[in-house]
Amino acid sequence: MTSSQEHQHPEPRPLALITGVGRSVGIGAGIARRLAESGWDIAFTYWTPYDARMAWGAQRGASEAIASDLAEAGAATAAVEADLADPEAPARVFDEAERRLGPVTALVMCHCESVDSGLLDTTVESFDRHFAVNARAAWLLIREYGRRFTGPHGTGRVVSLTSDHTVGNLPYGASKGALDRITLAAAHELAHLGVTANAVNPGPVDTGWMSDDLRDVVRRRTPLDRLGTPRDAAHLVDFLCSPQGQWVNGQLLTSNGGLS
Repeated sequence: MTSSQEHQHPEPRPLALITGVGRSVGIGAGIARRLAESGWDIAFTYWTPYDARMAWGAQRGASEAIASDLAEAGAATAAVEADLADPEAPARVFDEAERRLGPVTALVMCHCESVDSGLLDTTVESFDRHFAVNARAAWLLIREYGRRFTGPHGTGRVVSLTSDHTVGNLPYGASKGALDRITLAAAHELAHLGVTANAVNPGPVDTGWMSDDLRDVVRRRTPLDRLGTPRDAAHLVDFLCSPQGQWVNGQLLTSNGGLS
């Protein structure tokens, strides 16, 4: 080894902040693993009370297990528990991520509130909570990101995970529609920072919420004859966050194996 090689230091790993990484089988966890493998450090949020009241239940030790997986891929990690329905939470999440790992280069939003109900049976409380988590929190996270981003022009990334649900899922689908508009606005309003912003619709990905009948229906309607996986979504997000993905900006991208 030459003297110059001895004094070389590896390039610092950029930091991705990923929200909604509460279960090891979830899309957020899949994205976190893929980005860690691609050389990113990872800060991630989770909110155990949400999982606890859903059919799949809370996963004991999930944040520790996910952090261990990311560390094996070489990533420094920080797990932050946060109820994103609280309008003060996004600033606290960024404060904690920056304190522990440094400035955020990519913001990837996988968090959601998702409780099925329709036009006639949705409660005002449920409607408001869906919009607080899925739309308002996304705006506040993007706003916090935009106010703090100081990275080189062209390196910043915002990616949100969205959905096209409508019938029988009023508050979720409507709030995801608002999320789309907020994200796509960021592609223009953060242009002076050189930040790209895209929304990704991964289609139905079975992370424990599908019934056997629904799995069969989705598989039969998909030309590739299989269900989507968190890894499928992660590959696209990884590309969008890479230097090669810079020219994709202000888009609502559907990546569902041809289902729609």
